[in-house]
Amino acid sequence: MIDLFTIGFIKVSLIDIIDILLVTWIFYKVYQYFKETRAGQMLIGLIILLIASFLFNAFGISATSWLINQFQTIWVVAFVILFQPEIRRLLIYVGQTRFFRTIFRVGTSRSLEAIVESSLLLSKNKVGALIVVQRETGLRIYKETGTPIKGEVTSGLLLSIFNPGSPLHDGAVILQNTLVEAAGCILPLTESEMIAPDMGTRHRAALGLTEETDAIVIVISEERGAIATAENGSFVKLDMDEMSLRRYLNERLFISSGD
Repeated sequence: MIDLFTIGFIKVSLIDIIDILLVTWIFYKVYQYFKETRAGQMLIGLIILLIASFLFNAFGISATSWLINQFQTIWVVAFVILFQPEIRRLLIYVGQTRFFRTIFRVGTSRSLEAIVESSLLLSKNKVGALIVVQRETGLRIYKETGTPIKGEVTSGLLLSIFNPGSPLHDGAVILQNTLVEAAGCILPLTESEMIAPDMGTRHRAALGLTEETDAIVIVISEERGAIATAENGSFVKLDMDEMSLRRYLNERLFISSGD
Protein backbone atom coordinates (compact mmCIF):
# COMPACT_ATOMS: atom_id res chain seq x y z
CA MET A 1 0.00 0.00 0.00
CA ILE A 2 1.37 3.43 -0.98
CA ASP A 3 1.81 5.84 1.93
CA LEU A 4 0.07 9.14 1.30
CA PHE A 5 1.83 11.12 4.03
CA THR A 6 3.54 10.74 7.39
CA ILE A 7 2.59 12.16 10.81
CA GLY A 8 5.56 11.93 13.16
CA PHE A 9 6.73 8.35 12.82
CA ILE A 10 3.32 7.06 11.67
CA LYS A 11 2.70 6.47 7.97
CA VAL A 12 -0.86 7.13 6.82
CA SER A 13 -2.19 5.13 3.87
CA LEU A 14 -5.42 5.23 1.90
CA ILE A 15 -6.78 2.34 3.96
CA ASP A 16 -6.13 4.36 7.15
CA ILE A 17 -8.08 7.31 5.75
CA ILE A 18 -11.01 5.06 4.78
CA ASP A 19 -10.87 3.50 8.26
CA ILE A 20 -11.00 6.92 9.92
CA LEU A 21 -13.89 8.06 7.74
CA LEU A 22 -15.83 4.87 8.51
CA VAL A 23 -15.33 5.28 12.27
CA THR A 24 -16.36 8.95 11.99
CA TRP A 25 -19.54 7.97 10.15
CA ILE A 26 -20.40 5.34 12.79
CA PHE A 27 -19.90 7.80 15.64
CA TYR A 28 -21.99 10.40 13.80
CA LYS A 29 -24.89 7.95 13.34
CA VAL A 30 -24.71 6.85 16.99
CA TYR A 31 -24.60 10.47 18.14
CA GLN A 32 -27.65 11.28 16.01
CA TYR A 33 -29.55 8.52 17.80
CA PHE A 34 -28.42 9.68 21.28
CA LYS A 35 -28.74 13.40 20.47
CA GLU A 36 -30.24 15.59 23.23
CA THR A 37 -29.94 12.83 25.84
CA ARG A 38 -27.53 12.28 28.73
CA ALA A 39 -25.96 9.47 26.76
CA GLY A 40 -25.31 11.87 23.88
CA GLN A 41 -23.38 14.27 26.11
CA MET A 42 -21.29 11.43 27.48
CA LEU A 43 -20.67 10.10 23.98
CA ILE A 44 -19.16 13.46 22.99
CA GLY A 45 -16.73 13.15 25.90
CA LEU A 46 -15.77 9.65 24.77
CA ILE A 47 -15.17 10.86 21.19
CA ILE A 48 -12.93 13.68 22.48
CA LEU A 49 -10.88 11.16 24.46
CA LEU A 50 -10.55 8.89 21.40
CA ILE A 51 -9.38 11.78 19.21
CA ALA A 52 -6.92 12.93 21.87
CA SER A 53 -5.57 9.40 22.25
CA PHE A 54 -5.05 9.12 18.48
CA LEU A 55 -3.24 12.46 18.26
CA PHE A 56 -0.96 11.80 21.24
CA ASN A 57 -0.08 8.36 19.84
CA ALA A 58 0.58 9.87 16.41
CA PHE A 59 3.01 12.42 17.82
CA GLY A 60 4.68 9.94 20.16
CA ILE A 61 3.67 11.62 23.44
CA SER A 62 3.79 8.42 25.47
CA ALA A 63 2.97 9.50 29.03
CA THR A 64 -0.05 11.65 28.14
CA SER A 65 -1.21 9.00 25.71
CA TRP A 66 -1.06 6.36 28.47
CA LEU A 67 -3.08 8.59 30.82
CA ILE A 68 -5.74 9.27 28.18
CA ASN A 69 -6.01 5.55 27.42
CA GLN A 70 -6.73 4.80 31.10
CA PHE A 71 -9.54 7.38 31.21
CA GLN A 72 -10.82 6.03 27.91
CA THR A 73 -11.22 2.51 29.32
CA ILE A 74 -13.05 3.79 32.41
CA TRP A 75 -15.26 6.01 30.25
CA VAL A 76 -16.36 3.13 28.01
CA VAL A 77 -17.23 0.91 31.01
CA ALA A 78 -19.13 3.76 32.69
CA PHE A 79 -21.02 4.47 29.46
CA VAL A 80 -22.15 0.85 29.15
CA ILE A 81 -23.21 0.61 32.83
CA LEU A 82 -25.01 3.95 33.07
CA PHE A 83 -26.82 3.84 29.76
CA GLN A 84 -27.93 0.22 29.36
CA PRO A 85 -31.54 1.17 28.36
CA GLU A 86 -30.31 3.58 25.65
CA ILE A 87 -27.81 1.03 24.32
CA ARG A 88 -30.51 -1.66 24.25
CA ARG A 89 -32.77 0.65 22.26
CA LEU A 90 -29.93 1.44 19.87
CA LEU A 91 -29.38 -2.27 19.20
CA ILE A 92 -33.11 -2.70 18.65
CA TYR A 93 -33.03 0.26 16.25
CA VAL A 94 -30.19 -1.36 14.31
CA GLY A 95 -32.15 -4.61 14.14
CA GLN A 96 -35.12 -2.73 12.72
CA THR A 97 -33.23 -1.37 9.71
CA ARG A 98 -34.42 -2.48 6.27
CA PHE A 99 -31.29 -4.60 5.65
CA PHE A 100 -31.65 -6.76 8.77
CA ARG A 101 -35.43 -7.03 8.58
CA THR A 102 -35.13 -8.24 4.99
CA ILE A 103 -32.82 -11.03 6.16
CA PHE A 104 -35.00 -11.98 9.15
CA ARG A 105 -38.54 -12.11 7.78
CA VAL A 106 -41.40 -12.58 10.23
CA GLY A 107 -44.55 -14.57 9.66
CA THR A 108 -46.57 -15.26 6.50
CA SER A 109 -49.36 -13.58 4.58
CA ARG A 110 -51.87 -15.98 6.14
CA SER A 111 -50.96 -14.98 9.68
CA LEU A 112 -51.06 -11.29 8.72
CA GLU A 113 -54.56 -11.67 7.34
CA ALA A 114 -55.59 -13.48 10.52
CA ILE A 115 -54.29 -10.61 12.67
CA VAL A 116 -56.03 -7.97 10.54
CA GLU A 117 -59.34 -9.88 10.35
CA SER A 118 -59.51 -10.61 14.07
CA SER A 119 -58.49 -7.05 14.99
CA LEU A 120 -61.31 -5.62 12.85
CA LEU A 121 -63.91 -7.96 14.36
CA LEU A 122 -62.72 -7.25 17.91
CA SER A 123 -62.82 -3.52 17.15
CA LYS A 124 -66.35 -3.75 15.70
CA ASN A 125 -67.61 -5.55 18.81
CA LYS A 126 -65.58 -3.33 21.19
CA VAL A 127 -63.72 -6.23 22.72
CA GLY A 128 -60.42 -5.24 24.34
CA ALA A 129 -57.31 -7.08 23.16
CA LEU A 130 -53.50 -7.04 23.19
CA ILE A 131 -51.74 -8.80 20.31
CA VAL A 132 -47.94 -8.95 20.49
CA VAL A 133 -45.90 -9.82 17.39
CA GLN A 134 -42.41 -11.00 18.35
CA ARG A 135 -39.48 -10.00 16.16
CA GLU A 136 -35.77 -10.36 16.99
CA THR A 137 -35.93 -9.78 20.76
CA GLY A 138 -36.89 -12.93 22.68
CA LEU A 139 -40.05 -12.72 24.81
CA ARG A 140 -39.66 -15.91 26.82
CA ILE A 141 -40.04 -14.23 30.25
CA TYR A 142 -43.39 -12.78 29.15
CA LYS A 143 -44.60 -16.00 27.54
CA GLU A 144 -43.95 -17.81 30.81
CA THR A 145 -46.45 -15.54 32.60
CA GLY A 146 -49.26 -16.86 30.40
CA THR A 147 -50.63 -20.16 29.13
CA PRO A 148 -48.76 -21.98 26.32
CA ILE A 149 -50.85 -22.38 23.16
CA LYS A 150 -48.50 -23.36 20.29
CA GLY A 151 -51.29 -23.14 17.76
CA GLU A 152 -51.34 -21.74 14.24
CA VAL A 153 -52.31 -18.07 14.00
CA THR A 154 -55.92 -17.97 12.81
CA SER A 155 -58.67 -15.42 13.20
CA GLY A 156 -60.86 -17.99 14.96
CA LEU A 157 -58.21 -18.79 17.56
CA LEU A 158 -57.53 -15.11 18.33
CA LEU A 159 -61.24 -14.33 18.61
CA SER A 160 -61.84 -17.28 20.95
CA ILE A 161 -58.94 -16.22 23.20
CA PHE A 162 -60.23 -12.64 23.52
CA ASN A 163 -63.86 -13.69 23.95
CA PRO A 164 -64.98 -11.98 27.20
CA GLY A 165 -65.98 -15.39 28.54
CA SER A 166 -62.48 -16.79 28.06
CA PRO A 167 -60.20 -16.97 31.14
CA LEU A 168 -57.33 -15.71 28.96
CA HIS A 169 -59.01 -12.62 27.49
CA ASP A 170 -57.51 -10.12 29.97
CA GLY A 171 -53.87 -10.82 29.12
CA ALA A 172 -51.82 -10.44 25.96
CA VAL A 173 -51.37 -12.92 23.14
CA ILE A 174 -47.80 -13.39 21.90
CA LEU A 175 -47.30 -14.44 18.28
CA GLN A 176 -44.04 -15.74 16.81
CA ASN A 177 -43.86 -16.40 13.07
CA THR A 178 -47.01 -18.44 12.31
CA LEU A 179 -47.76 -19.58 15.86
CA VAL A 180 -49.72 -18.27 18.83
CA GLU A 181 -47.05 -19.01 21.43
CA ALA A 182 -48.94 -18.05 24.59
CA ALA A 183 -52.07 -16.26 25.80
CA GLY A 184 -53.03 -14.47 29.00
CA CYS A 185 -49.52 -13.02 29.24
CA ILE A 186 -48.64 -10.18 31.61
CA LEU A 187 -46.67 -7.30 30.09
CA PRO A 188 -44.66 -4.57 31.86
CA LEU A 189 -46.44 -1.22 32.25
CA THR A 190 -44.78 1.93 31.00
CA GLU A 191 -43.65 4.53 33.54
CA SER A 192 -43.78 7.29 30.94
CA GLU A 193 -45.68 10.42 31.95
CA MET A 194 -46.34 11.27 28.28
CA ILE A 195 -49.19 8.77 27.95
CA ALA A 196 -52.68 10.27 27.67
CA PRO A 197 -54.75 10.17 30.91
CA ASP A 198 -57.64 8.38 29.20
CA MET A 199 -55.48 5.44 28.16
CA GLY A 200 -55.94 2.30 30.22
CA THR A 201 -53.80 -0.63 31.29
CA ARG A 202 -53.71 -2.22 27.82
CA HIS A 203 -52.17 0.88 26.27
CA ARG A 204 -49.68 1.21 29.13
CA ALA A 205 -48.71 -2.44 28.71
CA ALA A 206 -48.24 -1.98 24.95
CA LEU A 207 -45.85 0.93 25.50
CA GLY A 208 -44.09 -0.86 28.35
CA LEU A 209 -43.22 -3.89 26.22
CA THR A 210 -42.11 -1.85 23.20
CA GLU A 211 -39.83 0.24 25.42
CA GLU A 212 -37.90 -2.91 26.31
CA THR A 213 -38.13 -4.98 23.11
CA ASP A 214 -38.51 -4.62 19.34
CA ALA A 215 -41.95 -6.25 19.38
CA ILE A 216 -44.97 -4.74 17.66
CA VAL A 217 -48.12 -4.54 19.80
CA ILE A 218 -51.66 -4.12 18.49
CA VAL A 219 -54.14 -2.71 21.01
CA ILE A 220 -57.92 -2.82 20.63
CA SER A 221 -59.69 -0.43 22.97
CA GLU A 222 -62.60 -1.85 24.94
CA GLU A 223 -64.23 1.57 25.34
CA ARG A 224 -64.07 2.92 21.76
CA GLY A 225 -63.07 -0.11 19.74
CA ALA A 226 -60.15 1.87 18.27
CA ILE A 227 -57.18 -0.07 16.89
CA ALA A 228 -53.74 1.27 17.87
CA THR A 229 -50.23 0.01 17.20
CA ALA A 230 -47.16 0.55 19.38
CA GLU A 231 -43.50 0.19 18.46
CA ASN A 232 -40.18 1.37 19.88
CA GLY A 233 -41.74 2.93 22.99
CA SER A 234 -44.43 5.01 21.28
CA PHE A 235 -47.75 4.67 19.47
CA VAL A 236 -47.48 4.62 15.69
CA LYS A 237 -51.15 5.45 15.25
CA LEU A 238 -54.08 5.47 17.66
CA ASP A 239 -57.02 4.93 15.30
CA MET A 240 -56.28 2.62 12.38
CA ASP A 241 -58.64 1.34 9.71
CA GLU A 242 -58.27 -1.92 7.79
CA MET A 243 -56.06 -0.49 5.04
CA SER A 244 -53.66 1.36 7.33
CA LEU A 245 -53.30 -1.65 9.66
CA ARG A 246 -52.60 -4.05 6.80
CA ARG A 247 -50.12 -1.65 5.17
CA TYR A 248 -48.33 -1.03 8.47
CA LEU A 249 -47.93 -4.74 9.27
CA ASN A 250 -46.72 -5.47 5.74
CA GLU A 251 -44.09 -2.74 5.93
CA ARG A 252 -42.86 -3.47 9.44
CA LEU A 253 -42.84 -7.26 9.26
CA PHE A 254 -41.74 -7.64 5.61
CA ILE A 255 -44.20 -10.40 5.01
CA SER A 256 -44.12 -11.75 1.47
CA SER A 257 -47.21 -12.27 -0.65
CA GLY A 258 -46.76 -16.05 -0.74
CA ASP A 259 -47.32 -18.44 2.14
